[in-house]
Amino acid sequence: MSVQFDDLVAVSGMSGLFKMVANRPNGLIIEELDTGKKKLAPSRKHQFTPLASIGIYTGPKDTTELAEVFRTMREQLETNPPVDPSKASGTELAAYFIKILPDYDPDRVFAGDIKKVIKWFSFLNERDLIPEKEEESKEETNEEEASEKETTEEATEKVD
Repeated sequence: MSVQFDDLVAVSGMSGLFKMVANRPNGLIIEELDTGKKKLAPSRKHQFTPLASIGIYTGPKDTTELAEVFRTMREQLETNPPVDPSKASGTELAAYFIKILPDYDPDRVFAGDIKKVIKWFSFLNERDLIPEKEEESKEETNEEEASEKETTEEATEKVD
């Protein structure tokens, strides 16, 4: 099963992460990543948060993308392994997270947020679903090339 980071969602009231399969007027069709089981999550009962839209507060107006935080966590996995979120105190969570994201805003990023980030990271890392930096830059390059091609085609049309 191929899963893109952009397709992953957190669903309120349901533990874990899911792949968004389809959007319906009354909710989302989501798929469990391990079993592949699909089900409707009604929008009346649940809220949906795409992981790609989540950022960690790093200043008064700045955020760092969750994917970037996950990449840093993976890079530091051997030298700075994640603490156990079910056993760690708020102080231990903050000490771990400051090594991952030194400029995070402790006034707006709470212990519960850090626990969730660690749980999500562990879940995705076990399944090798942490996005690579190169993949994103390839997509950006392809978008830039497409934009340049459109601009060139428009200019050619005007000349003709």
